[in-house]
Amino acid sequence: MAIGPSDGAWSSFGILPAMRRLTVFGAGAMGTAIAMHLARAGNETTLWASPYDERILPALRDERQHPGLPEHLPDALTIMGPDQLSAAARDIDIAVMGAHSGGARTLARIVMEDVAQLPAVVGVAKGLEPETGKRMSEVYTEEVGHGHVVSMGGPALAPEVAQGLPTAAVLAASERSTAEQAAEAFRAGSFRVHTTEDVVGVEYCTVAKNVAAIGMGIIDGLAKVSGREYSNAKAALFTQAYEELSELVEALGGRAETARGLAGLGDTLVTSLGGRNRLFGELVGEGTEPRKALDELNARGMTVEGWESARDVGRLTRETAHLGELPYFDQVHRILFDGAPADSLLGCMKG
Repeated sequence: MAIGPSDGAWSSFGILPAMRRLTVFGAGAMGTAIAMHLARAGNETTLWASPYDERILPALRDERQHPGLPEHLPDALTIMGPDQLSAAARDIDIAVMGAHSGGARTLARIVMEDVAQLPAVVGVAKGLEPETGKRMSEVYTEEVGHGHVVSMGGPALAPEVAQGLPTAAVLAASERSTAEQAAEAFRAGSFRVHTTEDVVGVEYCTVAKNVAAIGMGIIDGLAKVSGREYSNAKAALFTQAYEELSELVEALGGRAETARGLAGLGDTLVTSLGGRNRLFGELVGEGTEPRKALDELNARGMTVEGWESARDVGRLTRETAHLGELPYFDQVHRILFDGAPADSLLGCMKG
């Protein structure tokens, strides 16, 4: 039986109750980490494992731990399985979609098959839909049937969110009031939240920062193989990658302040310091063929969104009028897809 949110939920988009009821749909590492944070923040929180999460459901229920995260689940977090979708969606105030960008539409369709209506939706995926090139807010708007969609950006790595370490994120919605109401559920302790109406800027930052991080990883891999540090080159190329990100995001309609804030500079920095995209780049820099490196990480349960992001940035660069050359992003693309040697990235430095 199809069900929807309660009368007092965000269907009216008024003031939310002090005790909010939230469900995170999708038990990937990021979705689980967010659910842990929301439960610790005092929200009545459910983590719903989709059919794609059944492999880890016993660990979530019995061991109270996600295999990819360092911290045990808080006692207050309720775990529900695929057969409990109706219960997970009943009377909630906020729906958080925990899928990665490639699975966002599939997850939304699974949920909407049993749910007549969802309240405001917060998406945590970073990147574009691979098949269509659409931004996450566009995907969720199409699938849930309304535009009260919030996109998360900024430097929020799942393991640190799970541990409750200091984090600052940005929530973007076309109406700031929608983002602010979501932010009230997320703000707690050392988890700081900024809001913006620049959905376009935030979402394109999440694409370009992945490609920047792959390049930083390539330099790390080159350094490991050669025994040289390449610190000067890495600093110069990080600066160049950030400048190119800013040029791209602004050319696509995003704001300059978004690119130089948490969603742009902040997320580019944290992703370049660690995470799956940087690790992927490091393997390539060490000499692993890009496709093989991608398969290796996929086999370890790591989704490298930067692979598709590199394709997207290449396409967006070609399609965007009045955009100058982006040599850093272009060279990362050539290394991944055209067989260019990894050390060719060092030669694209401006100046």
